[in-house]
Amino acid sequence: MRALFYHRGEDWSGPARAFDVAARGLVARGWEVSFVCTPDSAVQRHVAHGAYEVFAPPRSGGWITQSRRLRRLLLDRFVEAVFVHTEREHLIVAAAQRFAGRGAAVRRISAGAKLSLGLRGRLALRLATGGFLFTTREDLEAGGAAARQALDPVVAELGVAVGTADAVERQPDPAPGNARTIVCITDRCSRLRVAVALRTVALLAPRHRGLRMLLLGHGSDDADHRMHAAALGITAIVRHLGVPADPLRAMREADLGWVAAEQDDLGFGCLDLMALRTPVLAERDTLAQHYVADGIAGTLLPHRDAAATAALIAGYLAREEQRRAMGNAGRTRVAREFTDAAMVDAFEQAALAARDRLRWRYA
Repeated sequence: MRALFYHRGEDWSGPARAFDVAARGLVARGWEVSFVCTPDSAVQRHVAHGAYEVFAPPRSGGWITQSRRLRRLLLDRFVEAVFVHTEREHLIVAAAQRFAGRGAAVRRISAGAKLSLGLRGRLALRLATGGFLFTTREDLEAGGAAARQALDPVVAELGVAVGTADAVERQPDPAPGNARTIVCITDRCSRLRVAVALRTVALLAPRHRGLRMLLLGHGSDDADHRMHAAALGITAIVRHLGVPADPLRAMREADLGWVAAEQDDLGFGCLDLMALRTPVLAERDTLAQHYVADGIAGTLLPHRDAAATAALIAGYLAREEQRRAMGNAGRTRVAREFTDAAMVDAFEQAALAARDRLRWRYA
């Protein structure tokens, strides 16, 4: 059984992490797995752990040129199932499979994203057998009708290994005993949400002298965020960590975790924090409601209302027992409903459907 993960994004983000978790899981179950990524990218550095084969062909040339390069890899490795994320990736893989006369492509739809089939996506489904992997049941209901000409859709919930969180030790904190830390997880699309977080901290800071905020994730060290913190007068209590080598270690310092990211980064951010027994804060929307049990494992915040948000957070900062209870509830929820094993089960189900030769349509 042979599968390939084709991911050409350069950032180490939620989609890349989802593929890495699935690839490792399939290897552990006896699959032969390859991973195609962009050379000299953050993704290549993260997947160079030796769990599976990694290839980094050049991105030069049009989609036909890239598909012909991929064709050779599909034939050499006898690849039967290929996972992709974007329409362009789907088209490149489908053309390669058409040239090779074998295999099927499965396009994964990120958490909270709606499947859309443009010209490239429709052409990809005509070139080769294809299927779709949705992240939540709600995503499937929202976009499943567009996938009628494909393999039966599969839902693969994001999942994490709670044991990995257990292995992360909290670092000694030189701050006073009454210090409180809020970790805010960002991505490149979270500028407005981070602005609300900064304004909220500025409102809380005068009455919580030990308060500090750690911004981590893509975009967390952008000049806009630094300038906003300076304008609010809170540069001394805000740290911009960028993308740390070990995000879980940074999250471990948090008394509260604020997830400002979107889609897969939001999902993984919520799950990581809950696995660490940290109460989760996230702006109320459909995807946040999917992961965060409001009032139980965390709190869903009002839409871009810094004053109301500050009032909510002030109560949690003052009540350690409530934070501990929420953290324990979140940990229980992750261990029960969002495991990495269940996620790999769904990827394997999609891969088995894709490798069914009776469903390939190559003359």
